[in-house]
Amino acid sequence: MNLVDSCGWLEYFADGPNAGFYAKAIERVDSLIVPTICILEVFKKVYQQRGENSAIQTYAAMSQGHVLEMDAAVAINAAKISAELKIPLADSVILASARAKNATIWTQDEHFRTIEGVRYIEKR
Repeated sequence: MNLVDSCGWLEYFADGPNAGFYAKAIERVDSLIVPTICILEVFKKVYQQRGENSAIQTYAAMSQGHVLEMDAAVAINAAKISAELKIPLADSVILASARAKNATIWTQDEHFRTIEGVRYIEKR
């Protein structure tokens, strides 16, 4: 299973320099999990920059994967991860979600750089 961090989705949709890296995970929807926190972050950013229609289109693309809603177990694990690793709340939810589904996180977010189970690429 794969989980693409919010920054990866934004890079992919913008056809940025690292878009091809993320395409490997995003385009294999059968093994893609999409936490609702990623939907929130990506929808918000696209909504702010390009408006509601574009944001709805990004949501439609993201929802082709297996949407993972945050349950109490993920919330509690995310709280522990955030406290222990001193990473932002959204990142801790993403990490807890990935761990709950034994998924690899694909990201260019520095917070994840040294964490096991992460495919990291430097932001260009």
